[in-house]
Amino acid sequence: MKTTSASARYARVIVLCACLLGLAGLYAASVMPVGLFPQVSFPRVVVDLDAGDRPADQTVQWLTRPVEEAVRSVPGVINVRSDTTRGSAQISVDFGWGHDMIASTLLLDAAIARILPTLPAGTSYDVRRMDPTVFPIAAYALQSSHLSSVALRDLAINQIVPLLASIPGLAQVSVQGGGVAEIDVDADPRRLAAYGLTLNDVVNAIDNANQLQAVGRVQDRNSLYLVLADHALPQKARAIGQVVIKSSSAGWLRISDIADVHPGIAPQWMQTSEDGKPAVLLNIFQQPDGNALDIATQVRQRLSTLALPVGTQLTRWYDQSDLVVASASSVFDAVWIGTGLSALVLLVFLRSLRITLVAMLTVPLILAITALLLNLLGMSFNVMTLGGIAAAVGLVIDDVIVMVEHMADRATKHVGAYEASREFLLPLSGSSAATLIVFLPLGLLGGVTGAFSKALSLTMACALFVSWLITAWVVPVLAARLIDFRRLQARPQSDEGVLHRAHAWIYDHLHRRPVIMLALLAALVVAGYVGYSRVTTGFMPDVDEGGFVLDYYTRPGTSLPETDRQAAEIEAILRQQPEVETFSRRLGTGLGGDLGQSYHGDMFVRLKRDHQRSTQDVMEAVRSRIASEVPAIQVDLAQQMEDLIGDLTAVPQPIEVKLYAADPDSLPAQARRVAKALHGIDGVVDIADGLQLAGSALDIRVDADKAAAEGTTVAAITQAINTALTGTVATQLPGVLHSIGVRVRMPDALHWRIPDVAALPIGAPDGHVFPLGRVATLTPVNGQPQQSRENLQPMIAVTARIEGRGIGAAMADVQKILRKPGLLDAGTRYELGGLYQQQQIAFAGLARVFAMALAAEFALLLLLYGRISLAIVVLGCSLFSTSAAFVALWLSGVDLNITAMMGLTMIIGIGTEMAIFLVSEYVRLEQALPTATALRQASRNRLRPIAMTTLAAIFALLPLALALSRSAGFQQPLAIVIVAGLLLQCPLVLVAMPMLIGWTHREPQ
Repeated sequence: MKTTSASARYARVIVLCACLLGLAGLYAASVMPVGLFPQVSFPRVVVDLDAGDRPADQTVQWLTRPVEEAVRSVPGVINVRSDTTRGSAQISVDFGWGHDMIASTLLLDAAIARILPTLPAGTSYDVRRMDPTVFPIAAYALQSSHLSSVALRDLAINQIVPLLASIPGLAQVSVQGGGVAEIDVDADPRRLAAYGLTLNDVVNAIDNANQLQAVGRVQDRNSLYLVLADHALPQKARAIGQVVIKSSSAGWLRISDIADVHPGIAPQWMQTSEDGKPAVLLNIFQQPDGNALDIATQVRQRLSTLALPVGTQLTRWYDQSDLVVASASSVFDAVWIGTGLSALVLLVFLRSLRITLVAMLTVPLILAITALLLNLLGMSFNVMTLGGIAAAVGLVIDDVIVMVEHMADRATKHVGAYEASREFLLPLSGSSAATLIVFLPLGLLGGVTGAFSKALSLTMACALFVSWLITAWVVPVLAARLIDFRRLQARPQSDEGVLHRAHAWIYDHLHRRPVIMLALLAALVVAGYVGYSRVTTGFMPDVDEGGFVLDYYTRPGTSLPETDRQAAEIEAILRQQPEVETFSRRLGTGLGGDLGQSYHGDMFVRLKRDHQRSTQDVMEAVRSRIASEVPAIQVDLAQQMEDLIGDLTAVPQPIEVKLYAADPDSLPAQARRVAKALHGIDGVVDIADGLQLAGSALDIRVDADKAAAEGTTVAAITQAINTALTGTVATQLPGVLHSIGVRVRMPDALHWRIPDVAALPIGAPDGHVFPLGRVATLTPVNGQPQQSRENLQPMIAVTARIEGRGIGAAMADVQKILRKPGLLDAGTRYELGGLYQQQQIAFAGLARVFAMALAAEFALLLLLYGRISLAIVVLGCSLFSTSAAFVALWLSGVDLNITAMMGLTMIIGIGTEMAIFLVSEYVRLEQALPTATALRQASRNRLRPIAMTTLAAIFALLPLALALSRSAGFQQPLAIVIVAGLLLQCPLVLVAMPMLIGWTHREPQ
């Protein structure tokens, strides 16, 4: 059955089906998950290990290396990297892209569990699969001027967390900071010695007094009873003080007789604050298929119903949904502005409100059905899919415009709408296929680029496929019903003549002087080369996110209070920035789950919505002031998306120089030399030499002979030191909401200095007391290094960020410095990692995709026309148009990054699509006309539709190319490349391509 008769006969059914699909698409759009990034499972697993306090080198030997060897045996592991500090380690395990990461994570966990009995006693581990959901989508700070830190934490855990737990799609609410209540038993060593007791006796007495356990079952009178031995102590210090530790004829000796028992707070090696004041931080995490926008909205709604105690406030310091909403708003603005401008183009050229109305009605219909397809494919709304929708609008409008223009043109020759649509179906299908096949190789990309490009390319492919269906089947029906083609008047001769006379003059002038054409083409090649050589390169597009992450490092080994004091100076600088709205701070931990160190933490700085300076400018101002006013602190600043992607790929910095040597002891000096050399490179900032020290240590060596002379052992003395300094949790007191630990320790041990440790009284079995310094030597050891390894080799990584330059230019300078003689010792090798490595992997993959796209377009052209010379000319013009893209990126100061590279690939498809309209007309005309005449006439016939589609597509993409909103920066490189390519491809197709076809085509004999 012909398309004409089918469309006419089933017109109402076609329109009804289209409307139903559009309504289904609107519903699908309302229930689709929403997030910042696509739902990507990164092939990386992080293992956190903890074995208590011990030297870093011993931790490597007894903990890190055995686990590295165990995980290395898991199928699919390609890289193992670790950082080890005193008693703890973090191991990053990379798998190949495409692996089932749920299964791989379970295998990794099982491998560690098998060797756990061989690891140091008390070793604990946690296995985390890395994906965008491991980072919070929203975060709040809980502060109070009346409640204690313990009460504040209890409020968060016992009231706020349960309140939010039932929100659909919410994974967990983690609580950071605040105090954990406990009862402290500060034992007096003198009194213990007087009664012949030790700290272990105190621990055992408390533990034995607090008993609650099932001891059996009893059956009596047809009932079964569970027998409980219940002597649970209440959560009160007085109850602990009444515990009997020793009884004799002289009476009972209670805990309160030899110790000070009082409520306390568990030792903390982490601090959290908001705007410089202590706070409890609540981090909201979503499930992989959760809707970040709905979750954040419901969190806000539920928290608004919470009645907080007097003087207590809850502050939202981070909300990922703000960025998602801003991105969606920019896309919607771009869609409506672009559609409106395209409608204006249509109205100016065709002078028909009804034709314009038909074209504009199809755009929201196409987008709605596209949302339905995305939902069926299990995708979500994120920065990539939203960007794909915005970029696809210009291409979607093209299909509709050429169809309605063709019907309007054929109407003047008394050809009906259905007949006109039928004869245009082949060119429409070929042009749509030319753009669609470009997205097939894009879908084959791997790595980080593939993870993000698949969402964008699949979105655009769905939109173009739906556009073809609607244009081929729905537009003719709407046009036939809504437009009276008999009354459609041709364009006034004066207007049409201007466009055609200009085209004819240029065409004929260049046809008579081909040297000028060749010179222009050569100039395009030169301009493209200049633009390519001067454009800066990057990885991900620069987006103003309205906030940034600031990592800070004080001198290794700095105490928690001193680091807190120095970090307060950074907070003072932040308060003086007029753009800063609020900031949160962590010390001893980080947003990405870093190794806990007393000298390291991070801040998240949130800017005001209407901030005048860009986020990058604020970051640079803060960085400069910290360098001049707080030089003792090393900082690393990055916007959140860059930091998040970097954490997901193990290294957040663009520059990473990994050093390896046969002699690991030689690496620190070389790392310092490399870092010093990098300071001389323009635009390289936040340079770190990679020498992360675990801090200072106090080495206590007990003399076994002297210990024996005192009547004790080295083990007993070591245990006494551990109990005195760290304390021992003797028991847990059960309660209604939670249990409370009872910690036995020496008085005020957390504030002791080295002389106090030397004077620590040790009780001997015979009851006498002696100072620790009598049997041991105490030696301070400064700067114990943190151990870094990659694939079982010691390694030091020098890292840096780039400010105001492209990655490519900066890395070229880095490599030039690394090649200088004498910088690295003989036997030392280096590798480049970081985001630069990811960029190189991405560019190599995109280059292969570009080649595959060319091959696919070449095959399509051969299939359509069967002429090799014709296919070469068409692809040559498409390649010429890429030169405009390089020049546009260079002049606009936008990096050549992965989205721009994707745009270059799309230009091949879009340029081929435009060429197919003209070539199809030429092939039709050459059957009755000589080649030169057919080419000139085909160019004239396709002048109006090509000019219309080019202008409409450019106007549709213009809001994105100009980045009218701060969040539009993610799609800006893609839009700039496509707009520049269209601006050049239009004259190439209408003028240059017909001439090139004529030069390469021979008349048949």
